[in-house]
Amino acid sequence: MKSKLLTALLLLAVALPASAGEAAPTAADVALEKRVMAISEELRCLVCQNQTIADSNAGLAVDLRNEVREKLAAGMSEREIIDFMVARYGDFVLYRPPVKITTVLLWFGPALLLALGLWLFLRTVLRRRASAMAPLSSTEHARAAALLKNTEGDR
Repeated sequence: MKSKLLTALLLLAVALPASAGEAAPTAADVALEKRVMAISEELRCLVCQNQTIADSNAGLAVDLRNEVREKLAAGMSEREIIDFMVARYGDFVLYRPPVKITTVLLWFGPALLLALGLWLFLRTVLRRRASAMAPLSSTEHARAAALLKNTEGDR
C-alpha cells in the first residue's frame, strides 16, 4: 500500500514539470521589444481592465502584445498602432483616455463627489454647532427646569 502511494507521488512529481507552460519568446531585437513594451504600457487589458497589456498575462493581452510587435516589425509607427487599437476597441483600450465630452465624468466625477461630500459634511456640522450654541428661549428654559425638578424628586 505504501509503495503504491509512494510510486503515485513520485510519478506526480515527475509529471508536474511537463505541464508547465513555455516561456514567452522574446524578440531577437531588443530595441523592438522596448518599443513593444512602451506601447503596451499605454494600452489597457480588456480582460483585466485595471492593468496594462504589458502587466497582464491574460490571453487577450498576450495576443495584443504580439499584434503590437507584428505591426512594429511591419513598419507602423507607435501613433499608428495606438490609433489602430482605438479604432478597433474604442477609447477604453487606452490606459489614460483623453479628456473628451464623453469622458468628463470619468475624469472629474470623483473630485465632484468628494467636494459634494465635504460640503454636506461641513453644512451638517456647522448647523449642529449653531443649534447647540443658540440660547434657550424662556419656554425652553422653564421646561428644562421642570424636568430637572421632576428628576430630583424621584431620587
